[in-house]
Amino acid sequence: MDQVADYKRIIRELIEYVYSLCPHSDEVEVQKITDDTNGHYLLYSVGWQGQDWVYGSFVHIDVRDNGRVWLQHDGTDLNIADEMVERGIPRNNIVVGFQPPHIRPLMDDYAVA
Repeated sequence: MDQVADYKRIIRELIEYVYSLCPHSDEVEVQKITDDTNGHYLLYSVGWQGQDWVYGSFVHIDVRDNGRVWLQHDGTDLNIADEMVERGIPRNNIVVGFQPPHIRPLMDDYAVA
């Protein structure tokens, strides 16, 4: 299996794992969005919590054709980057996209872009 396909499989499994940990209710739905064709993987919350509208992504990961895995957003108590490493994606192929470009070179062993 090529590297990009392997990374997409790993990220899809990670999204499934995080989804399984999410609290589910009738008021707020947690949605899994997995797009293997374009390499986009998201977990989204949508619904009402009391008087408050809840809408937004709390995990967003992109797998690019060049083999880089972009962690665009981690709104969990987990460390999604560490979870990716534990599952076999090397740090030097992970870009922590929500960190500013000038900070990324200071992050041990992670890709800059």
